[in-house]
Amino acid sequence: MKIKSLKEIQISFVLNGEKIELKTKPNKRLLDILRDDLGLTGTKEGCSIGECGACTVIVNGKAVNSCLVLAGEVDGAEVITIEGIARNGNLHPLQENFLKYGAVQCGFCTPGMILSAYALLLKKKNPNEEEIKEAIAGNLCRCTGYKQIIEAIKQTSMDKVEERS
Repeated sequence: MKIKSLKEIQISFVLNGEKIELKTKPNKRLLDILRDDLGLTGTKEGCSIGECGACTVIVNGKAVNSCLVLAGEVDGAEVITIEGIARNGNLHPLQENFLKYGAVQCGFCTPGMILSAYALLLKKKNPNEEEIKEAIAGNLCRCTGYKQIIEAIKQTSMDKVEERS
């Protein structure tokens, strides 16, 4: 990270597999960079204090609330947003199972919920229900309840286990 002045810093990071370099204010949040500067509006702003999980993204393999991450903290990091998990125009299996199990209603919490599940599946290939609940504990859903969401995540992990066998 190069400090250009107290008003501006230059950062670079990998976003959804693509290297990004930009100048920004040091107090700008990752959420604002993603939505306002880079046009990735799949990441939602909910509470703005890290309690609802609507703004969840993956930074270096961990689910984080992008409303609590400052620009300089992602310098040199790998960031994945909801736009970055689909491949070649096909939805990620988590996205497909969220649709299949009715785990999407208004859709506001869905990107954050999916990315929390994605981070879980990166580190644990076949999590149990308690581990799934713990992984999405920071994501609030006011529409569907959590049963369908947990079923969608369970099915995705089972599908992945079957793919490997």
